[in-house]
Amino acid sequence: MATKGNTGDNRSRSSMSVFIVAGLCCFFYILGAWQRSGFGKGDSIAVEITRQTDCSILSTLNYETHHGIDEGVVKEFKPCPDRYNDYTPCQDQMRAMTFPRENMNYRERHCPREEEKLHCLIPAPKGYVTPFRWPQSRDYVPYANAPYKSLTVEKAVQNWIQYEGNVFRFPGGGTQFPHGADAYINELAAVIPMDNGVVRTALDTGCGVASWGAYLFKKNVIAMSFAPKDSHEAQIQFALERGVPAVIGVLGTIKLPYPSRAFDMAHCSRCLIPWSGNDGMYMMEVDRVLRPGGYWVLSGPPINWRNNFVAWQRPKEELEEEQRKIEDTAKLLGWEKKYEKGEIAIWRKRIGFHHDQDSQPPLCESQNADDVWYKKMEVCITPSPNTISHDEDGGAAWKPYPERLNVVPSRISTGSVPGVSADTFENDKRTWKKHVSAYKRTNKLLDTGRYRNIMDMNAGLGSFAAALDSPKLWVMNVMPTIAEKDTLGVIFERGLIGIYHDWCEGFSTYPRTYDLIHANGIFSMYKDKCDAEDILLEMDRILRPEGAVIIRDHMDVLAKVSRTVKGMRWKTKTVDHEDGPLVSEKVLFAVKQYWVSGENNSTSTE
Repeated sequence: MATKGNTGDNRSRSSMSVFIVAGLCCFFYILGAWQRSGFGKGDSIAVEITRQTDCSILSTLNYETHHGIDEGVVKEFKPCPDRYNDYTPCQDQMRAMTFPRENMNYRERHCPREEEKLHCLIPAPKGYVTPFRWPQSRDYVPYANAPYKSLTVEKAVQNWIQYEGNVFRFPGGGTQFPHGADAYINELAAVIPMDNGVVRTALDTGCGVASWGAYLFKKNVIAMSFAPKDSHEAQIQFALERGVPAVIGVLGTIKLPYPSRAFDMAHCSRCLIPWSGNDGMYMMEVDRVLRPGGYWVLSGPPINWRNNFVAWQRPKEELEEEQRKIEDTAKLLGWEKKYEKGEIAIWRKRIGFHHDQDSQPPLCESQNADDVWYKKMEVCITPSPNTISHDEDGGAAWKPYPERLNVVPSRISTGSVPGVSADTFENDKRTWKKHVSAYKRTNKLLDTGRYRNIMDMNAGLGSFAAALDSPKLWVMNVMPTIAEKDTLGVIFERGLIGIYHDWCEGFSTYPRTYDLIHANGIFSMYKDKCDAEDILLEMDRILRPEGAVIIRDHMDVLAKVSRTVKGMRWKTKTVDHEDGPLVSEKVLFAVKQYWVSGENNSTSTE
């Protein structure tokens, strides 16, 4: 890809056209829409690629409505005003400012009331283009997709992000790793076993533009990165444009939306989280989501305060007290310090460490450490479940990745998930391998790298993600908070990542951040909970222009969904279950059409 330095000239625009159009031209051509998607629209090189590309892989993909679905009257959804280009319903800045600033409460989720919800389509900004494919996307983001330059000024000396012509470039630097993320990660890997699959899942708290998570992919480690929507404009949007898993989030007053014992490693690189405050409550929340034997990395203040208090412009007594409190809390939690050099310190959560009932701080009273949705964070220690033996607690039952992707997780083998047995798990794997194989026969781009950021709205045991497993993509496995069985802990044990969410509310992400959304039974699940139209509008908000959707549900449900999305600029095709037309479950495939702010085109797909 020719995008180094001054990329505003015609040759660079043509090169980007080559990169973007080469993988996508057939897709849009077969759809019969020739939707605009990238630099140099109408570029002669792009036309030549179109002429040369073999379109046979999609020769059967015809996005029309099948099965004689009665569309009835189609409601047309209008575009929202341009000011909503980057609208995040539950992290709206105006609403946030009405909440207390104490403990970052105002940066947490505060969703609109029913009468405040938008019932229009969020427009892409003018000039929006399909992001680069991974791994080029790690280093380059088109300026038009996230036109915010503030970080290029604010973080200029820290090598976070640079603006070059019509793209942002991400050199791989950071506040704590000015020499590059690779060198920083290699230093951590000298202590933490990242190279053998033992450490697979990571949590990056206060992640910035997620360069740490971006470069961890080299070691086959997948990080869930989060940061608030704050003065560091669009940092999470940049992360997702780069193809890195991230959500808008903050350590504030409510528990993190992840299960207990989920992550192999947690990380803070000058993340500005007050670890020593609130009697160590934030460290206790990290302890809850960190599995026994897992690692916590703290990089930056107050580590190495003796040499840095002048540069940090903070009193040495204050920094010394801050580190003392962190060290004391770590001991209470049973964390063993493994490393401290320069501004990096690493602790390991002890294996088989059990807290006394009378210990201080006390053990948490909740009987379910995974019941976290909108639950207040507490100053207490999460006990290890009684069902877990010493060896399993230490992770002996967790195989290295990728082996652990397909072995029976310990939460299932110990009976921790009611109604889910080893046989259930094996059957689920087989079923989803068959489903995904059928998906690929209809959408032949699933294996090509066209879809990098994928969401599974109702992830179950994570077998959809496991069947897709590829270095070209990652899956955000969502566990609906109303699901009959909470299996998100199982998903993490398999070496995958995910999050709790209620689909009656907006997801904690920016618009246009996912390439493909998979929804298995989600509309049947929520039919008595909230309006399907609101869920579909939220799917449209977070889906990129020309992104794909796969909805699996009963025929009567899909008929209503199909009628709704006809007015949302989606092209659709409904196909039978792979076991034949007599199965009541069907699959709806859809593609969101390309359109941007200010275009006066109809939402109708006819």
